[in-house]
Amino acid sequence: MRLPRSLAPVTVAVALTLCLPYEATPHARVAEPFGSECRTRVQGSHVIAYCHNPNAAMDRVRLHIECARWWDLDTDSAPVDTGPAVTVRLTGRCWKEVRSVWVSHQRP
Repeated sequence: MRLPRSLAPVTVAVALTLCLPYEATPHARVAEPFGSECRTRVQGSHVIAYCHNPNAAMDRVRLHIECARWWDLDTDSAPVDTGPAVTVRLTGRCWKEVRSVWVSHQRP
């Protein structure tokens, strides 16, 4: 049986790839899980966030608060390093209402 000319190079390439040892073939890199799981709670003008890091990698978390009033200053907490299996508590507040809250994650 003779293969058409357009399939011959493809067949040879596949056959050579299958003959390579396992170590010589490229592998997809599996990313290590990263990031703490955070819960935020707003009560009036006060904000509390609990962040738990279930992963082996260190996570640096910060609480960001955007206030509703134009004259009320938005705040960012100091970064806190969260080690493996550690839970941290972050707090902050506005003078009046809170518009939005989020937690950022960074590798130390």
